[in-house]
Order: sequence, then C-alpha cells, then structure tokens
Amino acid sequence: MIAPEDFNVSRETFERLEIYVELLRKWTPRINLVAKSTMPEVWERHIADSIQLLEVMAGRSGHYADLGSGGGLPGLVTAIAHTDFDMELNAVTLVESDQRKAAFLRTVLRETESKGQVVAARIEAIDPLSAEILSARALASLDDLLGFAEQHLAKTGVAVFPKGINWRAELEEAQKTFSFTCEAHKSQTQDGAVILEIGEISRV
Repeated sequence: MIAPEDFNVSRETFERLEIYVELLRKWTPRINLVAKSTMPEVWERHIADSIQLLEVMAGRSGHYADLGSGGGLPGLVTAIAHTDFDMELNAVTLVESDQRKAAFLRTVLRETESKGQVVAARIEAIDPLSAEILSARALASLDDLLGFAEQHLAKTGVAVFPKGINWRAELEEAQKTFSFTCEAHKSQTQDGAVILEIGEISRV
C-alpha cells in the first residue's frame, strides 16, 4: 500500500499526487504521456523518480522551469510537492510544445490547485526564462540540455538532470563544448543512474 511517508510528503500533498496519477492513467491511453507498460508501477517508476529530484533541489527558491514537460515528470510533481521540500517558488513554468500534452499539464495544475504556467512552444523558440532552478527528464543528450540551460538558466541558477547508466560518456562529450560545475547524486530508483546537479555553465 502506497502511503505519504513513502515519499516524504504530507497527506495533503499525497492526495494531490493521487489526483495527478489518476489523470495520468486516464489521459495516457489517448496521448501517450508515459509508456503504457510502466503505468502499473507508476508510483515506483515515475513519482518516486521525480521525488528524488525534489530531494536534490530541496531548500532552493525562485523561478522553477521544467523543459519538455511531457506528462509532467518532474514538472508537475515539483509544482504539487515543492513546499514539502522547503522550496519557495515564486514561479513555476512548464515548457511543452505538444499542444495535447500542454492541455494535460494545464488540467492537472487546475485539478490539483497547483500554481504554474504552461508554455506551449519549442524550448529554443521562447524568450529566456532566467530560471533559478531548471529540470528536464528523458529529453535530450546532456550536451543539448546544457545548450537549453545556457539559454534559460539564471547565471547563479542550478540545473538538475537525471541521467542513465551511460551518464559518464555524456558528461565527457558535453565537456568538449561547455565548462560547468557538476555533482552526481546516485539514483535511488535505477542502478547505475544519477541525478546531475549542474551550475556555472559557459562555453569552452
């Protein structure tokens, strides 16, 4: 039985996450928000995976932006649960170019009474967001993600990117183009995977 303490969140936050998961179950067969095969383990595979990003971002404040939000992982989870991780967000921006997925994101924000705006446009086509906290999950190679971060991350901001078992190769490739600080946090949900906490990004 899944319970709030499994995710270090309050009962109220957990109930809002339940609303989100139910909407994810309802919409996924129509617009493929997440792989259908992963839905039976949605809490373990997707919610827990997003919560661990919140643990890395804990205590931070300012404008939070999630790029390529898709089904809202981790963007919607952050919008719903951030206060349980001592995050004070003055703005939440979810960027998703697919209009149907953007409609889903707006629906969840409304149904869970979570603050946030959805920008239905391509990441590279929008004005710089100057976000203090930036995330993206399963979106692109680290090299490409750092290009997006260069455009949308505030100078003193931090980017949080989960990466799979080949993360070291991506890191080496990205270092050919960019200079940046990087701390690798061991993933709690996938062996060999990490969450990269990145800052001070500049071109080599």
